[in-house]
Amino acid sequence: MQKRIRVAPPKLSQFAMPVRRLTEKDAVDIWIARWLGIRLKDLVLRYGCDPRRLYEIWWEERFIGSRKMAQDAFAERHPALTDRVDFSRRQRFARPGPNPAQLALFE
Repeated sequence: MQKRIRVAPPKLSQFAMPVRRLTEKDAVDIWIARWLGIRLKDLVLRYGCDPRRLYEIWWEERFIGSRKMAQDAFAERHPALTDRVDFSRRQRFARPGPNPAQLALFE
């Protein structure tokens, strides 16, 4: 007969933030924070989420249309800054692969 081993559930630190799902309101606030220049690290700490969740919002893979809602909210909250903020979409640039000429350096 095999004995079953009981495994205790992991204990979280008292400082660990509870994981919560981001909402559409959070997405709007994250857009506004980006335009105000809040650092990614600070946003991760504020919302207690993985940085990839923020990029999903910024690439509009989640909460489609939140960018437009955030623009309207930004204009209401910070009317003096609307002419100084770039609301355009950011482009992702693919990194070029290794140059084949670099292999000649090892010869």
